Order: sequence, then C-alpha cells, then structure tokens
Amino acid sequence: MFYERIIPPPSLASLIECYWVIENDSPTIQQQKIIPDGFPEIIFHYRAPYRINISGNWENQSQQLLAGQIRNHFLLENTGVSGMIGIKFKPYALSELFYLEMSEFTDKVVNLLDVLPEEFEGIYSKMVSNSSYTFKVEVLNSFLESYLHSMSKSDKIEQAVNLIFETKATLTISEIAKKINISERQLERLFKRYIGLSPKFYCRIIRFAYIFELVQKENIEWSELAQHTGFYDQSHFIKNFKEFTGEDPTKYFFNEENMANFFLKKEIKTL
Repeated sequence: MFYERIIPPPSLASLIECYWVIENDSPTIQQQKIIPDGFPEIIFHYRAPYRINISGNWENQSQQLLAGQIRNHFLLENTGVSGMIGIKFKPYALSELFYLEMSEFTDKVVNLLDVLPEEFEGIYSKMVSNSSYTFKVEVLNSFLESYLHSMSKSDKIEQAVNLIFETKATLTISEIAKKINISERQLERLFKRYIGLSPKFYCRIIRFAYIFELVQKENIEWSELAQHTGFYDQSHFIKNFKEFTGEDPTKYFFNEENMANFFLKKEIKTL
C-alpha cells in the first residue's frame, strides 16, 4: 500500500495540516481502523470507494466525503482496488472557509456534495479522475486559495488551538480561556461552532495523539510515557488509550503499516 503526506503551500499553511494520498493496487478486502487525531477532512476516492462502520452498521461511502471530528475509533473496508486523496484541515479551517457549524458533523462522515454542492461541483470531476495526485494537489491549492479573501477568520479559536498544540494539551480549560482573554463559556461556544467538540474533549484527543509522536521518536517506558503525555498515572493513561483505540497500548502495533498509524505520523513531503 502506498502512503504519502504532502505539505501545503505557505499561502494555505494556516488552514491545511497536509494533503495525503493512499493507494492500494490489491483488490483483497481488508478492514482498517481509523483513530481520532483532531483534524477534519475532505476526501475524494478516485478508485473503488470504501465501506464504513462508524455506528455499528456497515454503509457504502460516496466518492466525495466530508469527515468531521470523531470521538472514537471506527472501521473502514475497501470494496476493491483503492485510491484516495484527502485534505487534512486545521481544526477550525472548514468552518472559517465555508461557514460550517462543525458540531453538525461530529462523529459523521458525509457526502461532500450534500453539504457544499456549489463549492465543489466545479472540481469534483478532476478529483475522481485518473490524473496524477500531484495534479490534484495543484487543483486543490488553486481552489482553496480562491476562498482566502472571503473566509471568516476567528483569531480566538486559532489562538486557543495553537495553545493546545504548543503545550501538548497540558493546560486546563480555564488557563486556555484566561490566556486568550475570553470566558470559559465563550471558549465552549467557539469550539462547538468551529471544531465540533468541547475544548476539554479536544484536549484529550491531542494529548492522546502525542503518544504516537513520542513512541516514534524515543525508546520510552510506559510509565514515562504516561507522565510525558500529562496523564495522572499509568492506569489513567491505559484507560484513555483503550477508549480511543479499543486496544491496550502494550498490545498495539505502533510500527504496523496501516491507515491509523499513517494518519498519526508527522512525516510530510514537499512537492
């Protein structure tokens, strides 16, 4: 299976975490687990689409998708030879660019053209064509840059999210609100609209994702890992890990080549 992460141009760096591409030339049906990482996405399937099980039932996906924040792991299953390109947005960016109320998409992966039909109708055919992924990224860059002049920025939500990432989600909600000079109630409202989760739950996701960053970079004991990632003790760390992945951390295959590990890695490519 081919995996690639691509850095956006400087003009879009404040809105896009990365582009990503996954291709698999084997038609063999294989289940993949997707784990929360804190970023909403827009995804285009240019080969056979996937099936998804996010609420206990398997459903066929469309070729174009909008994925909101998820609070738990879910399963995907290919229906044949697969190829897809995705835009991993900054947590607040979909709301800023397209005026979406992100709480409406929490724990949902929906048909993009049901949500933003006029906006994406013009580039949809290019995204699902057989053209190269480098061409698709260029199309997406031009398309998204055209929305920069009309977007509705929120400095406060951006400041709050940046603080969470800079501190590895170790600040309390009251500390975050105080640092950006708003009330906790205002912070809750901003997170509901722009991200779709409470700030407390969002911090849990980012603190969890930091586990993968540490595991990949360092030879570290589980007890130290719990301390470095801001958990009270090892049992609290294990409980949190199981809630997001469904697995015990000592039995999780961090180096296995799969979608979950790919999405939680940070290696990127510049075109």
